[in-house]
Amino acid sequence: QVQLVESGGGLVQPGESLRLSCVAHGSIYSIWTMGWYRQAPGKQRELVASMPSVGSTDYADSVKGRFTISRDSLKDTVYLQMNSLKPEDTAVYYCNAKGVVVTGDGNEYELWGQGTQVTVSS
Repeated sequence: QVQLVESGGGLVQPGESLRLSCVAHGSIYSIWTMGWYRQAPGKQRELVASMPSVGSTDYADSVKGRFTISRDSLKDTVYLQMNSLKPEDTAVYYCNAKGVVVTGDGNEYELWGQGTQVTVSS
C-alpha cells in the first residue's frame, strides 16, 4: 500500500515559521510531481506549491517570497518551509503526489495525504 504521511503542522504566532514534511511510503518506483495544497474553512482547496522531477517549481502568488518547497527524490519526501506566517495562512495543508508509479504496476496514481493543521494566531 502506498500512502503519503505528513508532519510538522501546529500553532504559531504571526511572523513565525513552520516546516512541513511529507513522506511517500510503499513500493514506489517514481513520482513525477510532489506538492502542497491547503484548504481554509469555507474555501476551496488551493495549490500552495509544487515541484516536478524536472522543471520549475510553482507557487501561489500569496506565498511567493515566504514559502519554499524542496524535495528529496531519493527519499520520496517533500518539504514546505513556511516563513513570515500570516493569519490568512491558517488552513489544513495537504501533501499531493502526481504521476506515482508503483513498482510492478504499470499505472500512474495521484495520492493525497491526510492533512495537517496549520494555525497562525496571536
